Amino acid sequence: MWRYYALFSAIFAALTAILAKVGIKGINENLATAIRTVVVLLMAWGIVFTYGDQKHLKDLSRNNILFLAASGVATGLSWIFYFKALETGPVSKVAPIDKLSVAIAIALSAMILGKRLDWKTAMGAALILAGTLVLVL
Repeated sequence: MWRYYALFSAIFAALTAILAKVGIKGINENLATAIRTVVVLLMAWGIVFTYGDQKHLKDLSRNNILFLAASGVATGLSWIFYFKALETGPVSKVAPIDKLSVAIAIALSAMILGKRLDWKTAMGAALILAGTLVLVL
């Protein structure tokens, strides 16, 4: 089932680039990021309350909160730079560079989380990098 979720994630990420490029036209990218963030915030909390997941708030540890907050900061910074790139660059170049995050995440998971990097994963990351270079150059 996770493969379907991942595919839907990729489809919606692609739509994000197209919709954001159209939506940012004529406005400041920071304002665009703020509007997008409010929508995501409302959707996320709407899902939490729809499924009754707010009852799990008491289960959060200090570590959960710290790392989720840090992840939120990283997400916010990613969105700010993504919108800045979209404002001034073509989607066909911005989106592939943004997807380098997959290869970077693979490398960071090996360095920070100590995950073993098998040859298939390393080759996949190298191909993502090569494909990005082909699309961008």
